[in-house]
Amino acid sequence: MTPIPKTADLLDLSHSIAGRYLAEYEYPYLALPHIKDIITDIQKNLPEDYIKIKDGVFAHKTAVIAPNAYIGAPTVICAGAEIRHCAFIRGSALIGEGAVVGNSTEVKNAIIFDKVQIPHFNYVGDSILGYKSHMGAGAVTSNVKSDKTNVTLKTDGGKTETGLRKFGAILGDHVEVGCNSTLNPGTIVGRNTNIYPNSCVRGIIAADSIYKSRENIVIKIKGETF
Repeated sequence: MTPIPKTADLLDLSHSIAGRYLAEYEYPYLALPHIKDIITDIQKNLPEDYIKIKDGVFAHKTAVIAPNAYIGAPTVICAGAEIRHCAFIRGSALIGEGAVVGNSTEVKNAIIFDKVQIPHFNYVGDSILGYKSHMGAGAVTSNVKSDKTNVTLKTDGGKTETGLRKFGAILGDHVEVGCNSTLNPGTIVGRNTNIYPNSCVRGIIAADSIYKSRENIVIKIKGETF
């Protein structure tokens, strides 16, 4: 088992308008219950080039939003982001600069960093996705355990109680999640890691890894392409 990664180990906070808020939390999952409040506070100080779409929903004037996308409050959509047809943003969502929320993708209580792509049939709930992370078609976060108990994190020292009933996934910067993969409650994936398609992922996955299965996780060789 690997230790629980700290916020600074996972995320380049300069790539999110929520960066200064997340910096207050040693571990990023601690911010999950406060995402709604973070977004509401961000909305109080948005530049003039953000437009109020409706109560509690603001988008940068360069964001592209399909007419049949649903956007609930509170939500902030940053510069150059693209919200595609039939996207379902339920609320408490921050969509970073140049990010893509695609066809039939659902987002709730989540911070999506700049340049993130969740473009096809994804579900992202109670999660934080780091800079330039990408979820392949059909990849989802599962944010509630089947027995409805609080999510725990397993480390070398045993189990760490999060106190959270809803906790999807934390993806570090540049994480690639293969198509049709499921990130189980409390999954944390380190920077620059690749998840094979059709994977069922649980727990803490080290940075710079290739996740082939629970029993087959290898560390990338420097300079290796995937």
